[in-house]
Amino acid sequence: MKAVIQRVSQASVKVKGQTIAAIDNGLLVLVGIGKGDSEKDAEFLAKKISGLRMFEDKKGHIHYSVREVDGEVIVVSQFTLYGDCRKGRRPSFTGAESPEKAKILYQTFVQKLALEGVPVQEGVFQEMMEVALINDGPFTLLVESPSK
Repeated sequence: MKAVIQRVSQASVKVKGQTIAAIDNGLLVLVGIGKGDSEKDAEFLAKKISGLRMFEDKKGHIHYSVREVDGEVIVVSQFTLYGDCRKGRRPSFTGAESPEKAKILYQTFVQKLALEGVPVQEGVFQEMMEVALINDGPFTLLVESPSK
């Protein structure tokens, strides 16, 4: 599994013109599910993301996790994180998991993140979405579950 994590001062997701998720201080997490990923990968990412120190203390040092600053998270499924652009001009998505299996792991990831004590909102799996954010910093990280 892969995740792009952005520290945000605001983020929202719209589907068909309706806002379905909105947060102020927190993280926007774009998560991709790859072939062969498992529940262990979802658990690893949930623990890692909930505990990552991405927020500043009063002195400007990065000492706090989203959980410690009472932040929220919006999770958006993003199979395009598995787009392979090394050949040609059209990305290949053969590394992405099938939608049926990916949806189960996506939901598992969201549940495990919530179990880590982080309020979670989410996009709609396999739906066209408008994602808006104000990246705070900017502060963006790429996190991957351990190699198989």
